[in-house]
Amino acid sequence: MDNLTHSVVGLGVGALIDRSLPAEPSQDNQRVRSRMLLLIGCLASNFPDLDLVLTPLLDAPLGYLLHHRGHTHTLLAAIGEVALLLALTWLLWPAARRLLKTSPMAWRGALLAACAGLVLHIGMDSLNVYGVHPFWPFDPNWYYGDLVFIVEPVFWIGFGVPLAALVRSPFLRRLWLAVILLVPLAATLMGFLQWGSFVGLLALGLLLAWIQRSNDEHHGESRAARGRRALTAGLAASLAFVGLQALALHQARVLVAHEIERIDAGERLLDTALSAYPANPLCWSFVTVARAGEGEAATVHLRRGMLSVLPGLTPVSHCPPRIAGPALEDAPPQIAWQLEDRQPLATLRTVAARDCRVNAWMRFARAPSLAEGVATDVRWGEPGSRNFSTLSYGQGADRPCPHPVPGWGYPRADLLSGH
Repeated sequence: MDNLTHSVVGLGVGALIDRSLPAEPSQDNQRVRSRMLLLIGCLASNFPDLDLVLTPLLDAPLGYLLHHRGHTHTLLAAIGEVALLLALTWLLWPAARRLLKTSPMAWRGALLAACAGLVLHIGMDSLNVYGVHPFWPFDPNWYYGDLVFIVEPVFWIGFGVPLAALVRSPFLRRLWLAVILLVPLAATLMGFLQWGSFVGLLALGLLLAWIQRSNDEHHGESRAARGRRALTAGLAASLAFVGLQALALHQARVLVAHEIERIDAGERLLDTALSAYPANPLCWSFVTVARAGEGEAATVHLRRGMLSVLPGLTPVSHCPPRIAGPALEDAPPQIAWQLEDRQPLATLRTVAARDCRVNAWMRFARAPSLAEGVATDVRWGEPGSRNFSTLSYGQGADRPCPHPVPGWGYPRADLLSGH
C-alpha cells in the first residue's frame, strides 16, 4: 500500500487503542498517552518501508525489486522492529518515558500499537498483486492477496473521517476533511475512479461523520473515549470492503479460468495475477500465465486483460481507463483481452540459468517476459516496455553477478523446474 494509507490506518489504530483503554488518572498523562499511541501507530505502520535504504545494494532495478518489501516485511523482523520503535520512544521522548515508568496501561497500549501497526503494514501489503513473503526464513515464497488496489481510498475515508474529530483546530480539521474528499474527487475527474465509487466513498464519509456527531452529543461518554465508535465503524467498514473484494476476486478467478479453457483447452493455466481497481469490486485487470505443449515445443503463454464481474451493471468498457488502459468500445461486456505474449519455455530456462542477473530477477517476476534483451514482468507493462520491473540483459556478460541477492522463492518455479 502507499504510505498515505499506511499512515492514516496507523493513526486510526493508535487512536482506537487509546480510546479502548481505561483513561490515565491525570489529564496531562492522558494527553501524553494519546499523542504517544498516535505516533507509535503511525510510525509502526510505516516502519517496514525503511527497507528502501537497502535498494542501492543492487543495481537498478534489482535493488528495488528484491530489497523493497524484503526482510523488514517479515514477521520475524517485526519483533525487532517493535523493540526498536519502543526503545526510540523511551530514549527520545522524555514525557513518554516518564509516563511509561508509572503507567502499566500506557506500556500495554504502546506495545499493542507497535505490534498492530507493523502487522497491519505487512498484512495490508499482502492484499495487493505485488505480494510479500512474511514467513521468511521458514518459508521464502511470495504470497499475493490480489484483493485491493495499492492506493485504496476506502481506507482513507474509513479512518480519516473519524480522525478529523481528534484535530483541535477547526481550520485544520476542515482542511483535513477537504483533502480526503478532494483527492478522491480529483481521482474521479482524472479517470482513476468511477463516479459510483466516489458516491460510495462520500456516503461512507457522511455515515462516519454522523456516527461521530452522535457520539459527541452523547454527554455520558468520557473525553478519552471520544471517537471510539466512529473509529470502530471505520475499521468495520474497511474489513467489510476487504471481504467484499474477496468474494469478487473468487468470481473473477472463476471467470478467467472458464474463458481460458474455452479459448484454448490445451493450455495449463498456472496462475492468474489479478489487480483490483480502487473502491471498485466490479472491475479487475489480470495477467494469466499458462504453459502449452511438452518437451522442446513447450511455450509460456501470457495474456493480459480486463474483466467485470457484473457486466450488466458495469460493462468492462466502463471501467476506469486510467488504471489498466481503456477497453475498446466494441469489447465484450465481461472480458476484454489487451495483449498476449508467447515464448519458448526453453528460452526462459536457458537465459535464467546462464544469466545471473536474470536469475536474480526471476526471484521477483510473477509474469516474466523476455523480449529482445529486455525482461519485463507483464503485471506492470507490455513485453519489452520500460517500467520499474524492466531489466536489460544480454549485454556486458562479463559483469559481476549481483550481490547480495535475497533468497526469496521463485514465483515461477513451476516454469523453471525441469518438469
